[in-house]
Amino acid sequence: MNSFVDLLISLPELLLVVTAMGMMVVGVYTSADRAYTLISNAAVLSLFVAIGLVLFSKTGTKLAFNDLFINDGFAQYIKVIVLLAAALVILIGDRAVRKIKIAHFEYPILITFATIGMMLMVSANDLMSLYIGLELQSLALYVVAALNRDSLRSSEAGLKYFVLGALSSGMLLYGCSLIYGYAGTTSFAGLETAIAGASNISLGLLTGLVFLIVGLAFKVAAVPFHMWTPDVYEGAPTPVTAFFAAAPKVAAMALFVRITMGPFQGMADQWQQIIIVLSVLSMVLAALAAISQTNIKRLMAYSSIGHAGYALIGLGACTKEGTTAVLIYLAIYIVMVIGTFACILCMKRKGSSVEQISDLAGLGKSHPAIAAALLLFMFSMAGIPPLAGFFGKLYIFLAAIEAELYSLAVIGVLASVVGSFYYLRIVKVMYFDNLSDELDSAIGKRISVIISLCALTILLFFLSPSLLVDSASTAASVLFEK
Repeated sequence: MNSFVDLLISLPELLLVVTAMGMMVVGVYTSADRAYTLISNAAVLSLFVAIGLVLFSKTGTKLAFNDLFINDGFAQYIKVIVLLAAALVILIGDRAVRKIKIAHFEYPILITFATIGMMLMVSANDLMSLYIGLELQSLALYVVAALNRDSLRSSEAGLKYFVLGALSSGMLLYGCSLIYGYAGTTSFAGLETAIAGASNISLGLLTGLVFLIVGLAFKVAAVPFHMWTPDVYEGAPTPVTAFFAAAPKVAAMALFVRITMGPFQGMADQWQQIIIVLSVLSMVLAALAAISQTNIKRLMAYSSIGHAGYALIGLGACTKEGTTAVLIYLAIYIVMVIGTFACILCMKRKGSSVEQISDLAGLGKSHPAIAAALLLFMFSMAGIPPLAGFFGKLYIFLAAIEAELYSLAVIGVLASVVGSFYYLRIVKVMYFDNLSDELDSAIGKRISVIISLCALTILLFFLSPSLLVDSASTAASVLFEK
């Protein structure tokens, strides 16, 4: 009976696991011409069905598999974002993966397995289930980064991500082993009890926590553990880069929140300073380094580093308001980044993708609709009101001020002002530079619809922000119910 209840609690994950294994069998026995289309559609359908299962599952905190797995409001909120991002990335990348001849049926299956890993990460209630989810995600991502075997850059990106990812996993695992050695348990509830009952925090436990944070900082690409990001973003196929910038980033940040605000909330005085330093370094380095970039994928890599820094401000506040702000920021960030990459995937000249910012010259005249959408996404990322990105940063900075982290809020505002330069530079190139060689006009209906929906969400968010704010607040409150 308990096993049946456990299966019901983890029904969305089980659905995706069964679907992914079924897709592997179908893909092997289907002709190469039809396999990708069939598997891709099945993957998108299963991801949307999983969203429905998450949305309509019973509310409240439920534990499964000997308390290794937790399903609560926080996990459900993040799962919806991750699943939606994965489905949209498959949809917007459809034409591109066919064009660069990586339309193998393994691609949507690997995306699905990575998504399952992310769902396990955000539902982890034990250091062991945390590590299994993290590795399931990482193994799939190592492969998709190098999916274009004919490209030297893609192979290099996959190898670099694998080597540095293995290093970070080793540090995270070492941290977990130290924590277990000094706390005597790997369960989050046990760790919380052990920390609350300790008169003094042992140096070994603190060292373990530092290694754990280092491993997670690598996954969210926070400075100084960001070194893999620009090269992997540039080298990986563009649809894969869109996936890297979206779902894994959100899942890793959610795991960061789950760990720090969960079992280690009693050690906030120790880890808060580390988070603040990571946040400041990420915002400042990203704002300065992105200015000199000429490749739009490398620019988006530094942009993602900067956004990780802003999200870490909310985490550094160590309050419910800060956690709520992080969840709001992540939801808005996903819409902005998917919309931006959808525009990037539209940029082709004579059938070949273009990646240089200078290639956008004259886009405002040749493709006014795409240019207008990209303008909205850039303005939103820069934090210009009344677009959604402005509200994301506003909630983050307000949380920092309420926590009396005035210096951190000021640094965040200054970094945001400096960072606006490279977003506005793209707008300037699109509308004020002379049209050189015109880009291809055909962009596809599917990607047009997704760009339109993302742009409208960003533009009209201010009309009803309470819908997202209330959901994020409800999800965050789960972590503070003691």
